[in-house]
Amino acid sequence: QVQLQESGPGLVKPSQTLSLTCTVSGGSITANYYYWSWIRQPPGKGLEWMGAIGFGGKLYYSPSLKSRTSISRDMSKNQFTLRLSSVTPEDTGVYYCATGTGTEWSPYFFWGQGTQVTVYA
Repeated sequence: QVQLQESGPGLVKPSQTLSLTCTVSGGSITANYYYWSWIRQPPGKGLEWMGAIGFGGKLYYSPSLKSRTSISRDMSKNQFTLRLSSVTPEDTGVYYCATGTGTEWSPYFFWGQGTQVTVYA
């Protein structure tokens, strides 16, 4: 069973860069045909796909967040990381990492439990 665990600061100040890491166990982030996504849910709103890194390292970003988002991976630690720059209070929400055999519109087979991020002055 693949398990994902998000980690990172729960509080971030406006204009700073948010950095979250997803640690994967029970499977490899280089496993063929798997894509590793970041998804968030602002309070009172639906899920928003932010971006993904594929098994071969190819990157995919939501057009609306592309200018502020960067995803990378550390194969030695079986982790992938999200960086979101110039955060505002609108970036507050629960952030999830998840995996499936596609990106934005693919069903996700495994999810992390989510981590709350609050942007405050």
